Amino acid sequence: MVQHRPHTTVVLAMSADGKIADIRRSPARFGSRADKAHLEKQIAASDAVLFGAGTLRAYGTTLTVSHPTLLEHRTRESKPPQPVHIVITHSANLNPGIKFFKQPVKRWLLTTTTGAISWKGRSEFEQILVFETPAGKFDTLAALQHLATLDITRLVVLGGGELVASLLELNLIDELWLTVCPLILGGTTAPTPVEGRGFVADLAPKLQLLEVNTVDQEVFLHYRLQQPAD
Repeated sequence: MVQHRPHTTVVLAMSADGKIADIRRSPARFGSRADKAHLEKQIAASDAVLFGAGTLRAYGTTLTVSHPTLLEHRTRESKPPQPVHIVITHSANLNPGIKFFKQPVKRWLLTTTTGAISWKGRSEFEQILVFETPAGKFDTLAALQHLATLDITRLVVLGGGELVASLLELNLIDELWLTVCPLILGGTTAPTPVEGRGFVADLAPKLQLLEVNTVDQEVFLHYRLQQPAD
């Protein structure tokens, strides 16, 4: 088990057939108010929110904490009103004109040396953190371990599927919250919660079901990742 990294929880909504977006990769706005409230609650309980560039491009924005009770709770815990919002991307090819860069949140960029070039000297990101392997690939493990040194103890991951896959491959996820929404999207190219190369059954990450909640037509599934020694 990797030590000295944030406790990491993935929070995603998906269709009944396991898609987090349609074949056009449109923003997944099919969740209900209850799902949005659930997501906001998870974000409010975190020190930072992590998402990939593809997720940011699809939405152009991020969800901030707005419920008075959640804001009050963060204040009581001596936390700022909003967690840090962190974009993780190899290329850092992002449009600086999107709404995200006008939202009242601290923004950090996790990227490579190449990705950092176009953002140096700009004000959009409070911190630009570069982590890469000798081969020039993004070093996810080193990045998360560094976040722990910056007082990020609880991290919420909002997608996309490629990011979740990379975290699973490195055993860097502790919990998953999956909201099953009552629609069928289909499509061989529609993204799923976990993309990447996939896992063979014998080596697939194993889950322990912690709780199941049903709100109207949606099912909220809470899992813990079983560690290899479990």
